[in-house]
Amino acid sequence: MPILTWDYKQEYENERDDILDAVDTVFRSGQLVMGQSVKGFEAEYAAYHGIDHCVSCDNGTNAIVLALRALGVGRGDEVITVSNTAAPTIIAIDQVGATPVFVDINPDDYLMNTDLVEAAITERTKCLLPVHLYGQCVDLAPLKALAAKHGLVLLEDCAQSHGARQNGVLAGTTGDAAAFSFYPTKVLGAYGDGGAVVTANAETAANLRRLRYYGMEKQYYVVQTPGHNSRLDEVHAEILRRKLKRFDGYLAARRRVAQRYAEGLGDTDLVLPRITPGNDHVYYLYVARHPQREQIIERMSTYDINISVSYRWPAHTMTGFAHLGYEKGSLPVTEELADQIFSLPMYAGLSEDLQDKVISALREVLATL
Repeated sequence: MPILTWDYKQEYENERDDILDAVDTVFRSGQLVMGQSVKGFEAEYAAYHGIDHCVSCDNGTNAIVLALRALGVGRGDEVITVSNTAAPTIIAIDQVGATPVFVDINPDDYLMNTDLVEAAITERTKCLLPVHLYGQCVDLAPLKALAAKHGLVLLEDCAQSHGARQNGVLAGTTGDAAAFSFYPTKVLGAYGDGGAVVTANAETAANLRRLRYYGMEKQYYVVQTPGHNSRLDEVHAEILRRKLKRFDGYLAARRRVAQRYAEGLGDTDLVLPRITPGNDHVYYLYVARHPQREQIIERMSTYDINISVSYRWPAHTMTGFAHLGYEKGSLPVTEELADQIFSLPMYAGLSEDLQDKVISALREVLATL
Protein backbone atom coordinates (compact mmCIF):
# COMPACT_ATOMS: atom_id res chain seq x y z
CA MET A 1 0.00 0.00 0.00
CA PRO A 2 1.29 3.51 -0.78
CA ILE A 3 2.24 5.86 2.03
CA LEU A 4 0.12 8.97 1.53
CA THR A 5 0.85 12.55 2.51
CA TRP A 6 -2.41 12.47 4.46
CA ASP A 7 -4.59 9.53 5.45
CA TYR A 8 -7.56 9.45 7.80
CA LYS A 9 -8.29 5.71 7.82
CA GLN A 10 -6.35 4.77 10.98
CA GLU A 11 -7.83 7.70 12.85
CA TYR A 12 -11.30 6.57 11.73
CA GLU A 13 -10.69 3.03 12.95
CA ASN A 14 -9.63 4.41 16.33
CA GLU A 15 -12.64 6.70 16.60
CA ARG A 16 -15.23 4.81 14.57
CA ASP A 17 -17.67 4.10 17.37
CA ASP A 18 -17.78 7.74 18.43
CA ILE A 19 -18.06 9.05 14.87
CA LEU A 20 -20.96 6.72 14.08
CA ASP A 21 -22.61 7.65 17.37
CA ALA A 22 -22.31 11.31 16.37
CA VAL A 23 -24.12 10.60 13.10
CA ASP A 24 -26.81 8.61 14.90
CA THR A 25 -27.23 11.37 17.47
CA VAL A 26 -27.99 13.90 14.72
CA PHE A 27 -30.27 11.58 12.77
CA ARG A 28 -32.30 10.83 15.91
CA SER A 29 -32.44 14.48 16.99
CA GLY A 30 -35.26 15.51 14.67
CA GLN A 31 -33.34 18.56 13.41
CA LEU A 32 -30.90 18.17 10.53
CA VAL A 33 -30.06 21.85 9.90
CA MET A 34 -29.01 24.56 12.39
CA GLY A 35 -29.79 22.41 15.42
CA GLN A 36 -28.16 21.71 18.75
CA SER A 37 -24.98 20.25 17.27
CA VAL A 38 -24.16 23.46 15.41
CA LYS A 39 -25.01 25.59 18.44
CA GLY A 40 -22.98 23.32 20.70
CA PHE A 41 -19.95 23.27 18.46
CA GLU A 42 -19.97 27.05 18.07
CA ALA A 43 -20.10 27.53 21.84
CA GLU A 44 -17.37 24.96 22.47
CA TYR A 45 -15.05 26.23 19.74
CA ALA A 46 -15.43 29.78 21.01
CA ALA A 47 -14.70 28.58 24.55
CA TYR A 48 -11.59 26.72 23.40
CA HIS A 49 -10.26 30.02 22.04
CA GLY A 50 -11.40 32.04 25.04
CA ILE A 51 -13.36 34.30 22.70
CA ASP A 52 -17.00 35.36 22.77
CA HIS A 53 -18.30 34.34 19.37
CA CYS A 54 -17.94 31.53 16.85
CA VAL A 55 -20.13 31.47 13.74
CA SER A 56 -19.86 28.26 11.74
CA CYS A 57 -20.34 27.95 8.00
CA ASP A 58 -20.10 25.47 5.15
CA ASN A 59 -16.39 25.71 4.25
CA GLY A 60 -13.19 27.62 4.85
CA THR A 61 -13.43 29.69 1.68
CA ASN A 62 -16.82 31.05 2.67
CA ALA A 63 -15.48 31.66 6.18
CA ILE A 64 -13.11 34.21 4.64
CA VAL A 65 -15.84 35.60 2.35
CA LEU A 66 -18.26 36.02 5.24
CA ALA A 67 -15.60 37.53 7.49
CA LEU A 68 -14.55 40.07 4.86
CA ARG A 69 -18.16 41.09 4.25
CA ALA A 70 -18.97 41.25 7.95
CA LEU A 71 -15.95 43.52 8.46
CA GLY A 72 -17.11 45.85 5.71
CA VAL A 73 -14.61 44.87 3.02
CA GLY A 74 -16.03 45.10 -0.49
CA ARG A 75 -15.82 46.47 -3.99
CA GLY A 76 -12.98 48.91 -4.57
CA ASP A 77 -11.11 47.96 -1.40
CA GLU A 78 -7.63 46.44 -1.26
CA VAL A 79 -6.61 43.53 0.95
CA ILE A 80 -2.92 42.99 1.68
CA THR A 81 -1.97 39.32 1.85
CA VAL A 82 0.52 36.81 0.41
CA SER A 83 0.69 34.85 -2.83
CA ASN A 84 1.99 31.60 -1.33
CA THR A 85 -1.34 30.39 -0.02
CA ALA A 86 -4.13 28.16 -1.18
CA ALA A 87 -6.02 29.82 -4.02
CA PRO A 88 -9.25 30.03 -1.96
CA THR A 89 -7.71 32.82 0.14
CA ILE A 90 -7.41 34.95 -2.99
CA ILE A 91 -10.69 33.74 -4.46
CA ALA A 92 -12.49 34.89 -1.31
CA ILE A 93 -11.05 38.38 -1.67
CA ASP A 94 -12.17 38.43 -5.28
CA GLN A 95 -15.64 37.19 -4.30
CA VAL A 96 -16.34 40.31 -2.24
CA GLY A 97 -15.13 42.56 -5.05
CA ALA A 98 -11.89 43.59 -3.37
CA THR A 99 -8.39 43.46 -4.85
CA PRO A 100 -5.62 41.34 -3.34
CA VAL A 101 -2.30 43.11 -2.92
CA PHE A 102 0.65 40.78 -2.40
CA VAL A 103 3.74 41.20 -0.27
CA ASP A 104 6.66 38.79 -0.25
CA ILE A 105 7.47 36.25 2.45
CA ASN A 106 10.30 35.40 4.81
CA PRO A 107 12.80 32.88 3.42
CA ASP A 108 13.05 30.95 6.70
CA ASP A 109 9.48 30.39 7.93
CA TYR A 110 7.65 31.04 4.60
CA LEU A 111 5.27 33.50 6.29
CA MET A 112 4.31 37.08 5.41
CA ASN A 113 7.24 39.49 5.63
CA THR A 114 5.57 42.06 7.85
CA ASP A 115 8.36 44.60 7.19
CA LEU A 116 6.96 45.00 3.66
CA VAL A 117 3.35 45.64 4.59
CA GLU A 118 3.30 49.37 5.36
CA ALA A 119 4.83 50.25 1.98
CA ALA A 120 1.95 48.35 0.31
CA ILE A 121 -0.77 50.35 2.08
CA THR A 122 -2.68 52.82 -0.11
CA GLU A 123 -5.78 54.96 0.36
CA ARG A 124 -7.81 51.97 -0.88
CA THR A 125 -6.41 49.48 1.65
CA LYS A 126 -9.12 48.21 3.98
CA CYS A 127 -7.83 44.92 5.37
CA LEU A 128 -4.66 43.08 6.34
CA LEU A 129 -5.03 39.32 5.81
CA PRO A 130 -2.08 37.31 7.15
CA VAL A 131 -2.08 33.58 6.41
CA HIS A 132 -0.83 31.40 9.27
CA LEU A 133 0.66 28.92 6.83
CA TYR A 134 1.59 25.27 7.45
CA GLY A 135 0.83 25.47 11.17
CA GLN A 136 2.51 28.50 12.69
CA CYS A 137 1.63 32.15 13.12
CA VAL A 138 2.63 35.26 11.25
CA ASP A 139 4.12 37.94 13.51
CA LEU A 140 0.91 39.73 14.42
CA ALA A 141 2.21 42.52 16.67
CA PRO A 142 3.40 44.79 13.82
CA LEU A 143 0.26 44.05 11.81
CA LYS A 144 -1.99 44.97 14.71
CA ALA A 145 -0.04 48.22 15.13
CA LEU A 146 -0.35 49.01 11.42
CA ALA A 147 -4.08 48.27 11.48
CA ALA A 148 -4.56 50.69 14.35
CA LYS A 149 -2.35 53.34 12.75
CA HIS A 150 -4.09 53.26 9.36
CA GLY A 151 -7.63 52.39 10.42
CA LEU A 152 -7.62 48.91 8.87
CA VAL A 153 -9.28 45.65 9.84
CA LEU A 154 -7.13 42.62 10.63
CA LEU A 155 -8.45 39.23 9.50
CA GLU A 156 -6.45 36.09 10.30
CA ASP A 157 -6.54 33.15 7.87
CA CYS A 158 -6.30 30.24 10.31
CA ALA A 159 -7.21 27.43 7.91
CA GLN A 160 -3.88 25.73 8.64
CA SER A 161 -3.22 26.85 12.20
CA HIS A 162 -5.88 25.39 14.52
CA GLY A 163 -4.33 25.38 17.98
CA ALA A 164 -1.15 27.22 17.04
CA ARG A 165 0.08 29.81 19.51
CA GLN A 166 2.27 32.87 19.35
CA ASN A 167 3.75 33.96 22.67
CA GLY A 168 1.06 31.87 24.33
CA VAL A 169 -1.81 33.48 22.39
CA LEU A 170 -3.96 31.20 20.24
CA ALA A 171 -4.10 31.81 16.50
CA GLY A 172 -7.32 33.58 15.62
CA THR A 173 -7.69 35.64 18.79
CA THR A 174 -5.62 38.73 17.94
CA GLY A 175 -7.34 40.22 14.90
CA ASP A 176 -10.83 41.60 14.38
CA ALA A 177 -11.88 38.14 13.20
CA ALA A 178 -10.34 34.85 12.11
CA ALA A 179 -11.43 32.33 9.51
CA PHE A 180 -11.01 28.56 9.97
CA SER A 181 -11.45 25.58 7.67
CA PHE A 182 -12.50 22.12 8.84
CA TYR A 183 -11.73 20.39 5.55
CA PRO A 184 -10.86 16.75 6.36
CA THR A 185 -7.09 17.23 6.05
CA LYS A 186 -6.96 20.04 8.61
CA VAL A 187 -5.58 19.66 12.12
CA LEU A 188 -9.21 19.72 13.26
CA GLY A 189 -11.05 18.23 10.30
CA ALA A 190 -14.60 17.10 9.64
CA TYR A 191 -15.63 14.22 7.38
CA GLY A 192 -16.46 16.74 4.67
CA ASP A 193 -16.38 20.51 4.27
CA GLY A 194 -16.85 22.96 7.10
CA GLY A 195 -15.65 26.35 8.31
CA ALA A 196 -16.08 28.97 11.01
CA VAL A 197 -15.25 32.54 11.95
CA VAL A 198 -14.34 33.57 15.48
CA THR A 199 -14.54 37.14 16.74
CA ALA A 200 -14.70 39.07 19.99
CA ASN A 201 -17.01 41.66 18.44
CA ALA A 202 -20.76 41.12 18.93
CA GLU A 203 -21.74 43.26 15.95
CA THR A 204 -19.38 41.37 13.64
CA ALA A 205 -20.81 38.08 14.91
CA ALA A 206 -24.38 39.28 14.28
CA ASN A 207 -23.39 40.29 10.74
CA LEU A 208 -21.84 36.87 10.20
CA ARG A 209 -24.96 35.05 11.36
CA ARG A 210 -27.14 37.04 9.00
CA LEU A 211 -24.79 36.68 6.05
CA ARG A 212 -24.45 32.90 6.39
CA TYR A 213 -28.28 32.62 6.39
CA TYR A 214 -29.24 34.65 3.29
CA GLY A 215 -29.09 37.93 5.23
CA MET A 216 -32.01 36.85 7.40
CA GLU A 217 -32.66 37.12 11.09
CA LYS A 218 -36.19 35.80 10.89
CA GLN A 219 -37.21 33.06 8.49
CA TYR A 220 -37.71 34.37 4.95
CA TYR A 221 -37.08 38.02 5.92
CA VAL A 222 -33.85 39.60 4.64
CA VAL A 223 -32.93 42.24 7.19
CA GLN A 224 -29.96 43.97 5.69
CA THR A 225 -27.31 43.03 3.13
CA PRO A 226 -28.40 39.88 1.26
CA GLY A 227 -26.21 36.92 2.12
CA HIS A 228 -26.28 33.35 0.90
CA ASN A 229 -26.67 29.82 2.24
CA SER A 230 -23.44 29.02 4.07
CA ARG A 231 -24.61 26.88 6.96
CA LEU A 232 -22.53 24.15 8.58
CA ASP A 233 -24.16 20.73 8.36
CA GLU A 234 -25.39 19.28 11.67
CA VAL A 235 -23.57 15.97 11.14
CA HIS A 236 -20.21 17.63 10.59
CA ALA A 237 -20.83 19.91 13.56
CA GLU A 238 -21.49 16.96 15.85
CA ILE A 239 -18.40 15.13 14.59
CA LEU A 240 -16.33 18.26 15.18
CA ARG A 241 -17.70 18.50 18.72
CA ARG A 242 -16.47 14.97 19.41
CA LYS A 243 -13.10 15.59 17.77
CA LEU A 244 -12.59 18.87 19.62
CA LYS A 245 -12.42 16.85 22.84
CA ARG A 246 -9.46 14.94 21.34
CA PHE A 247 -7.91 17.98 19.69
CA ASP A 248 -4.95 18.46 22.03
CA GLY A 249 -4.09 14.80 21.47
CA TYR A 250 -3.98 15.40 17.71
CA LEU A 251 -1.59 18.31 18.26
CA ALA A 252 0.69 16.23 20.47
CA ALA A 253 0.76 13.42 17.91
CA ARG A 254 1.67 15.79 15.06
CA ARG A 255 4.48 17.28 17.12
CA ARG A 256 5.83 13.80 17.82
CA VAL A 257 5.86 13.07 14.09
CA ALA A 258 7.66 16.37 13.44
CA GLN A 259 10.25 15.60 16.13
CA ARG A 260 10.98 12.19 14.61
CA TYR A 261 11.50 13.80 11.20
CA ALA A 262 13.86 16.33 12.75
CA GLU A 263 15.84 13.56 14.42
CA GLY A 264 15.87 11.31 11.36
CA LEU A 265 16.64 13.96 8.73
CA GLY A 266 18.44 16.67 10.66
CA ASP A 267 21.88 15.67 9.37
CA THR A 268 20.85 15.76 5.68
CA ASP A 269 20.99 18.71 3.30
CA LEU A 270 17.23 19.20 3.47
CA VAL A 271 16.06 22.51 4.89
CA LEU A 272 13.60 21.38 7.56
CA PRO A 273 10.82 23.53 9.06
CA ARG A 274 12.01 26.44 11.17
CA ILE A 275 9.93 27.47 14.15
CA THR A 276 9.85 31.22 14.54
CA PRO A 277 10.75 32.28 18.11
CA GLY A 278 7.61 32.55 20.23
CA ASN A 279 5.60 30.21 18.03
CA ASP A 280 4.11 26.83 18.90
CA HIS A 281 3.91 24.98 15.58
CA VAL A 282 1.03 22.54 15.00
CA TYR A 283 2.44 21.03 11.77
CA TYR A 284 -0.60 21.03 9.54
CA LEU A 285 2.05 20.22 6.94
CA TYR A 286 5.67 19.21 7.37
CA VAL A 287 7.31 21.32 4.68
CA ALA A 288 10.92 20.67 3.70
CA ARG A 289 13.01 22.42 1.07
CA HIS A 290 15.57 21.24 -1.47
CA PRO A 291 16.72 22.63 -4.85
CA GLN A 292 16.31 19.18 -6.46
CA ARG A 293 12.72 18.75 -5.37
CA GLU A 294 11.42 17.24 -8.59
CA GLN A 295 14.01 14.46 -8.55
CA ILE A 296 13.17 13.76 -4.90
CA ILE A 297 9.45 13.50 -5.63
CA GLU A 298 10.03 11.24 -8.63
CA ARG A 299 12.39 8.90 -6.80
CA MET A 300 10.25 8.75 -3.66
CA SER A 301 7.38 7.57 -5.85
CA THR A 302 9.41 4.44 -6.69
CA TYR A 303 9.18 3.59 -2.96
CA ASP A 304 5.40 4.09 -3.19
CA ILE A 305 5.65 7.17 -1.00
CA ASN A 306 3.56 10.22 -1.89
CA ILE A 307 5.14 13.66 -1.65
CA SER A 308 2.98 16.76 -2.20
CA VAL A 309 3.73 20.42 -2.89
CA SER A 310 1.87 23.25 -1.17
CA TYR A 311 2.02 25.33 -3.24
CA ARG A 312 3.64 24.75 -6.59
CA TRP A 313 2.09 27.84 -8.20
CA PRO A 314 1.89 31.07 -6.19
CA ALA A 315 -1.37 32.87 -6.85
CA HIS A 316 0.22 35.82 -8.66
CA THR A 317 1.67 33.42 -11.28
CA MET A 318 -1.69 31.79 -12.10
CA THR A 319 -3.40 32.79 -15.33
CA GLY A 320 -6.65 33.18 -13.40
CA PHE A 321 -5.09 36.11 -11.52
CA ALA A 322 -3.18 37.60 -14.46
CA HIS A 323 -5.48 40.65 -14.32
CA LEU A 324 -3.76 41.67 -11.08
CA GLY A 325 -0.70 42.60 -13.15
CA TYR A 326 2.12 40.91 -11.24
CA GLU A 327 5.16 40.14 -13.37
CA LYS A 328 7.44 37.17 -12.90
CA GLY A 329 10.09 38.17 -10.39
CA SER A 330 7.84 40.59 -8.52
CA LEU A 331 7.82 38.34 -5.44
CA PRO A 332 11.28 36.73 -5.63
CA VAL A 333 11.31 34.86 -2.32
CA THR A 334 7.84 33.45 -2.91
CA GLU A 335 8.79 32.31 -6.41
CA GLU A 336 12.09 30.73 -5.37
CA LEU A 337 10.52 28.77 -2.55
CA ALA A 338 7.66 27.56 -4.76
CA ASP A 339 10.27 25.71 -6.81
CA GLN A 340 11.86 24.01 -3.80
CA ILE A 341 9.32 23.22 -1.07
CA PHE A 342 7.55 19.90 -0.60
CA SER A 343 5.53 18.18 2.11
CA LEU A 344 6.30 14.86 3.78
CA PRO A 345 3.54 12.60 5.13
CA MET A 346 2.06 14.28 8.19
CA TYR A 347 -1.03 13.34 10.15
CA ALA A 348 -1.82 12.36 13.72
CA GLY A 349 -2.34 8.69 12.81
CA LEU A 350 0.99 8.24 11.02
CA SER A 351 2.62 5.22 12.64
CA GLU A 352 6.30 5.12 13.61
CA ASP A 353 6.76 2.17 11.24
CA LEU A 354 5.44 4.08 8.24
CA GLN A 355 7.37 7.19 9.20
CA ASP A 356 10.57 5.16 9.49
CA LYS A 357 10.00 3.93 5.94
CA VAL A 358 9.63 7.54 4.76
CA ILE A 359 12.80 8.64 6.54
CA SER A 360 14.81 5.66 5.31
CA ALA A 361 13.67 6.09 1.71
CA LEU A 362 14.30 9.81 1.74
CA ARG A 363 17.81 9.35 3.11
CA GLU A 364 18.54 6.85 0.34
CA VAL A 365 17.21 9.24 -2.29
CA LEU A 366 19.21 12.19 -0.95
CA ALA A 367 22.38 10.09 -0.98
CA THR A 368 22.02 9.56 -4.74
CA LEU A 369 21.47 13.19 -5.74
